[in-house]
Amino acid sequence: MLENSFSLTFFLKRSKRACARKLIYLRIKVDNVTKEVSTQRRCEDYRWDQTTRRVIGEDNDAATTNKFLELIELKISQYKNELFFANQSVTAVKLIDFVLGKNSSRGDIIKEFQLHNDRLLALVRTGEYAKGTHLRFETSKNHLVEFLRYKFNVDKYEFRDLSYEFITDYEHYLKTVKNIGNNTALRYITNFKKIVFIAIDKEIISFNPFRSYKTRKIKMLKKPLSRQHLESLENYRFTNVRLARVRDVFIFQCYTGLAYIDAFNLKPKDIRIGIDGEKWIISERQKTKKEITIPLLPQALEIIERYKEHPICKKRGSLLPVNSNQKMNAYLKEISDLCDIDTLNTHKARRTFASTVTLANDVPIHVVKEMLGHHSVQQTEVYAITEQQAIGKEMQKLKGKLSGHADVQDKSNIVDIAALERDFVELKKKIIEFSSI
Repeated sequence: MLENSFSLTFFLKRSKRACARKLIYLRIKVDNVTKEVSTQRRCEDYRWDQTTRRVIGEDNDAATTNKFLELIELKISQYKNELFFANQSVTAVKLIDFVLGKNSSRGDIIKEFQLHNDRLLALVRTGEYAKGTHLRFETSKNHLVEFLRYKFNVDKYEFRDLSYEFITDYEHYLKTVKNIGNNTALRYITNFKKIVFIAIDKEIISFNPFRSYKTRKIKMLKKPLSRQHLESLENYRFTNVRLARVRDVFIFQCYTGLAYIDAFNLKPKDIRIGIDGEKWIISERQKTKKEITIPLLPQALEIIERYKEHPICKKRGSLLPVNSNQKMNAYLKEISDLCDIDTLNTHKARRTFASTVTLANDVPIHVVKEMLGHHSVQQTEVYAITEQQAIGKEMQKLKGKLSGHADVQDKSNIVDIAALERDFVELKKKIIEFSSI
């Protein structure tokens, strides 16, 4: 960005103390903002030329001082050109910081981003954050680096040069050049926004470039497996042992609601005797550190028994032979093609447990919330049965009423909130009935 006005001059600084040699100061003025800094060089009044702003004389001291002042002027001119060609603003503060050597790191977005990520990685090692969180921030930083090279042909960019236009250009770049979906692009921008807010808290910048920036997430239709598809997947006979094992882990998630990382981390010690005298998963979600309590259904117990002697389980001390999330999703795609089912992924199992296995069988949503390890029912509602399922269920009730069974009480709406333990026991009975249909 080209400045409207610019001036650079050297002058002798007046001092209250009597001194034969006065300090030579540099004054820079950009767009009516003036900043001054000492050059740490001195000169007598009578030897200072007010017209040329240089030291008078042919001696070595005069020549050395004048050469030094010329070098400062040259370096500032070069830095101004760098800012201009990088499409960055030229300010008096920035130029003075350059003279003082303060511009190299404090205002650099990428360095601040890397500092944040390094600290995050240290917290990953302590178990406070998941590896995936660090990976997402690293990916966000790399996208920003690539954008700077694409848009400005630079590897550095300062916080004070950020603007609403920069952010909207970055969003457009992610969606077009990188071909990233709307919601994923907004997650990368949100991570970038966190770094900007850290810079504001550190007083690196005093304004919020995101103030006028608005985002709009697109509601994604994430369907769970239907009852028919779940049964089809359970009954499919795989000739490939690897795919059969991945299918079993996925089915285990469908009947427990465990997220991928929690299934991966599950240990034999996490299986305990619950309030009903049966086996439960009593553990802690890695993501939220919230306790989860899940009664084990027959389908899940059968899978645990099947793999208790598996070499991977013995080596890792785990309950199940779970692959990496990347491999799991790759193998699930193969399974999707073989079984003619819409794309499977590890998170669809969790959604299937919430929607098809529990809520669709009248398990109260507050019970499902506890088993999923959610902090609020609102979180669980996102996993609720799909609109189609809900409409179909309500229309079946309406058909019954219209056919003369209006006196039949809808017991599915009666919830004894005070009897959470009984709800857990009833859950097992209902799912056993469901799985035998």
